[in-house]
Amino acid sequence: MDDDLQRTAERVAAAMVEHDVAARDAGIRLLDVWPGGARVGMTVAERHLNGHGIVHGGYLFFLADAAFAFACNSRGTSTVAAGGDVSFLRPARLGDELLAEASERALAGRSGLYDVTVRIPGGEVVAEFRGRSRAVPYLSQPESGG
Repeated sequence: MDDDLQRTAERVAAAMVEHDVAARDAGIRLLDVWPGGARVGMTVAERHLNGHGIVHGGYLFFLADAAFAFACNSRGTSTVAAGGDVSFLRPARLGDELLAEASERALAGRSGLYDVTVRIPGGEVVAEFRGRSRAVPYLSQPESGG
């Protein structure tokens, strides 16, 4: 892997972590980033549970979307979601450590396609997410304060 591309992915991810209050408040943590991909984690807390005592689908979407955001911005061009779809496959419960891994599938001009798998310990798949991105070079990347 090209060291410059990896450094760009890490620099952009650090700035995103610094500025993403919503993800931080939800307990989403960046675990790894590389050009075209990322891995994030979240420990399920009471605030993530719905009325059935399982993780609310909105938090599963949020977790997958966070991995997607790191992946599609990892090349250094400001990129936003053009859309996303999620399939919920099994419940996650209080105390589960969720892991979401995003992978770039295709880039065409300013558009991209990414797949994200959300798993629990043992590798069981909780959800599958497909995100569509759009590069928006008129937005600036957040600058890291360090």
